Amino acid sequence: MGLELYLDLLSQPCRALYIFARSNNIPFEFKRVQLAKGQHKTEEFRKVNVLMKVPALRDGSFTLAESIAILLYLVQKFKTPDHWYPSDLQKRARVDEYLSWQHVNIRAKGSKLFLTKVLLPLITGQPLPPEKLEFVTEELNVVLKQFEEKFLQDKPFIAGSEVSLADLVALVELMQVSINPSTAGHPVCAGYNLFEERPKLTEWRRRVEEAVGKQLFQEAHKEIMNVKNLTADHFAPELMENFKQQLLKQN
Repeated sequence: MGLELYLDLLSQPCRALYIFARSNNIPFEFKRVQLAKGQHKTEEFRKVNVLMKVPALRDGSFTLAESIAILLYLVQKFKTPDHWYPSDLQKRARVDEYLSWQHVNIRAKGSKLFLTKVLLPLITGQPLPPEKLEFVTEELNVVLKQFEEKFLQDKPFIAGSEVSLADLVALVELMQVSINPSTAGHPVCAGYNLFEERPKLTEWRRRVEEAVGKQLFQEAHKEIMNVKNLTADHFAPELMENFKQQLLKQN
């Protein structure tokens, strides 16, 4: 049995893994797990990841959860180019620093905006209060400023002159909230162009996309770019009420 990656490309960490594996020619079988359909809650998937979350990896009899752990496993198993996770102590520390910081900052605040602006109105059928959107948007703006000043600074990439895992993990999170704006009153992703009026961030995004391959990057984001077509009936009925209560609690 070869390497299997269990992914849903609507998920940011899943996209990071997909792009990383494909850009490094890592052979793997893509096992699609549709979160909206509740496929991560099945007994079959529980054998792969008892936490019932994606992404997940199975390599023979070995299984692994958590996207950062999986990325590092692939780096070491397939001996990918050094720039992804540098052997240089200080450059590697910069990558580790960002990967440690991002969970409760870029990831948490970006996900909150996506859930608040896109999924909450979709599931509840209620319009979003403007003051709520303003609050969660400002939370994201704060961490974006920290990202530019602390992690990116005036460097081409987070760890220096070459792309690393940190850049890839960061960009897929930002893309979740900055695809296309709303059209005809229907939300498309979070409809927030966070790259607008942020030239440093815009140039960094261009460099990361070019480093991994623009075509591959767009392929990985194809589903999230079409999130405007998502409707409540895309969700498994048994998940709808639970998901609704979780979203309302967060908001």
